[in-house]
Amino acid sequence: MSLAYGIQLPVQSQSTMYAEPWEADAGPADLVEIARAADRAGFAYVAACDHVAIPRRLAEAMSTVWYDPVATLAHLAAVTTRVRLLSHVAVVGLRHPLVTAKQYATLDHLSGGRLVLGVGAGHVREEFEALGADFERRGTVLDETIDALRAALGPDEFPSHHGKTYDFEGLGQRPRPAQARVPVWVGGSSPAAVRRAALRGDGWLPQGDPRDRLPAQIERIRRLRAEAGVEEPFTVGAITEPLYVGPPSWNVGRRTLTGSPQALAESLRAYPAMGVDQIQVRFRCRSRSELIEQITAFGAEVAPHL
Repeated sequence: MSLAYGIQLPVQSQSTMYAEPWEADAGPADLVEIARAADRAGFAYVAACDHVAIPRRLAEAMSTVWYDPVATLAHLAAVTTRVRLLSHVAVVGLRHPLVTAKQYATLDHLSGGRLVLGVGAGHVREEFEALGADFERRGTVLDETIDALRAALGPDEFPSHHGKTYDFEGLGQRPRPAQARVPVWVGGSSPAAVRRAALRGDGWLPQGDPRDRLPAQIERIRRLRAEAGVEEPFTVGAITEPLYVGPPSWNVGRRTLTGSPQALAESLRAYPAMGVDQIQVRFRCRSRSELIEQITAFGAEVAPHL
């Protein structure tokens, strides 16, 4: 089985940790063309992030550019044909699960069943406080929210859930998702997040674990699932180092993997060897056109060797 590859879209979130300078002046037209390129190049998914509001103390590092993931992915669903649509990650504890279910069920319905719901605990205290959500209990609330979303995104028009934080039944929601089971991938690399992914998720989205940390994390997930008797399919993810296909003519940074398609593929094959099912790639680039060239080259020249 070949290694799947996806991409976190540029432009839609512009943290200084990863945004390229050209993104500051980019917009919807750029997102559309990049998503279409990923669709053509065989990418498994395009992903969008989730923040509602960034406090001033974090704005310089995080920026305040965070497109809404549901609106963004729905827009891109209409201009693509096969690529899946991943929230990486939706901070679902900020909203009632029936609100989240309504939004993402509609997205799955409109896209013909292409949603992958990535969820995470969140980390911005002010965001939670402004929205009336419990920051201190966000991990516990997320655990229950995943259970509530399983019910609300399932086949039942009138889902029910009875928990400590949320309680609902007898309330109908249509349209239902197109998928019989919407995949839920859990983000985060803390011990609690890894346990949550193992026991409640259909997949794991690590938060930047370097290669040498992944085998132990993957082994823990396998052990937790075996001990709990969980046998459903599970997708292990990884975020790769920044990539540049071919010899760069500019300084792409010390940590960036560069070289021939064969050399890049040889390096990336270390991921499935340790039990990874899908990789999220990121390309160094100076413009939309260069990014599209990189996406296209990866799909045509690197992916066949994975």
